Amino acid sequence: MLKDFSHKLTRNVAYSFKGRNFAWHLLAISSTYLLVISGLDWRYFVFTTTGWPLALRMPAGLIGFIIPIFLPLGLYLIGKVRESFTLKNTGAALGQAAFVGWFITSSYKAVTGRLHPELVTSISSVDISGIFNFGFFREGIFWGWPSSHTAVAFAMAAALYVLFPNHKKITILFIFYAAFIGLGVSAGIHWLSDVIAGIIIGTVAGLVVARSYQERKVVSE
Repeated sequence: MLKDFSHKLTRNVAYSFKGRNFAWHLLAISSTYLLVISGLDWRYFVFTTTGWPLALRMPAGLIGFIIPIFLPLGLYLIGKVRESFTLKNTGAALGQAAFVGWFITSSYKAVTGRLHPELVTSISSVDISGIFNFGFFREGIFWGWPSSHTAVAFAMAAALYVLFPNHKKITILFIFYAAFIGLGVSAGIHWLSDVIAGIIIGTVAGLVVARSYQERKVVSE
């Protein structure tokens, strides 16, 4: 099992930053900068404190934690019982995509140290969206920039897009799931720019991981 889930793991992490993929990371950074200096990060936060997205916050946080763990593992175990390479490969690919998305975003969080929106209520009503405590582990890895919940969800959606190009319903369903997670955590758990950066970084990670597992699928056939 571990061998399947760790297939080309270090290579896939490295490739998530290689060539054009590095440009996507720069886009994630620049989009955050623009949202902060334009004030859109803060205005979106103010809207979500009373707006309808607030109702999605808790469900998104909980579902965004459960699905990336139990869906890949469940698919893999079912595939093992049924001796289905496709199910095992899909489960392993989704699991690694989720892990790589989480690992990259957590690494960013460890050095960017961005304050999260919920601190506003304990500090003041002043815009703190532009506060980053750069260093190492100054604000931990559970909050901050980018959003791991969003990155993981979009990494899995991107992986399914690559693995099942002819099954649009599966991809669309998971895109809706990923959008739900991103929208939910943008309501007070993360800044809007955290979520947008998570979408970009997670999608890149998911595509890289899925392509390596797609190669296994082709070889097995």
